[in-house]
Amino acid sequence: MHKKIGILGGMSPESTIEYYQTITHQYTDRFGDYGYPEILIYSVSFQAYVDWPNQGRWDLVAQDLGRAAQQLEAAGADFILIATNTMHIVFDDVQAAVNVPMLNLLTTVADAIAAQGLTTVGLLGTRFTMEKSFYPDALARRGISVLVPETDDRAVVNRVIYDELVAGQVKDDSRTRFAAIIERLAARGAQGVILGCTEIPLLVSQNDTTLPLFDTTRIHAEAALNLAIT
Repeated sequence: MHKKIGILGGMSPESTIEYYQTITHQYTDRFGDYGYPEILIYSVSFQAYVDWPNQGRWDLVAQDLGRAAQQLEAAGADFILIATNTMHIVFDDVQAAVNVPMLNLLTTVADAIAAQGLTTVGLLGTRFTMEKSFYPDALARRGISVLVPETDDRAVVNRVIYDELVAGQVKDDSRTRFAAIIERLAARGAQGVILGCTEIPLLVSQNDTTLPLFDTTRIHAEAALNLAIT
């Protein structure tokens, strides 16, 4: 039997859908049947996860995600993943709240970058993802340096994520802005770019740049599938 996957989702609904579809579709693409692993999803109320970070209350984020993770564990999840980049700020606290293992997105992304032999990558995400140290710290352990956009560009990226993408809005002018931001990261030495918010792949694809893009949703979801079927 496959391991049962627990997903902490709802941050946002759009990314949670992508995780579910990636896991199930990838299984069918590989094996030709519909015997994909069972998936449990705990979808939190997203508003709190917008408000608490803005208030600096990461303790409340950790407590609530820990409680949700415990619900997944109690429901039978064999391992758990957080279906968003930003909330990996409290990954260790959430892992401490449960007895089952958690699959760290940062580790899976670092593995993907290292596999391509890159040493410097750009990072797009929420302002918390771009400005806090959890991403550079994790990738530095693999010898990978992280570049983030300049202040004005970070504001654009953050606004598009919260005002458009989490609501399922995909706008051509925002895609053009993101492509220009990626070009500026390339000019500063980025050899690839992490799409470090699980909604960004809704907007930006490999067709928009010559730099390799690291779709964190797909990378993390495929790693979850691999873990579940081994």
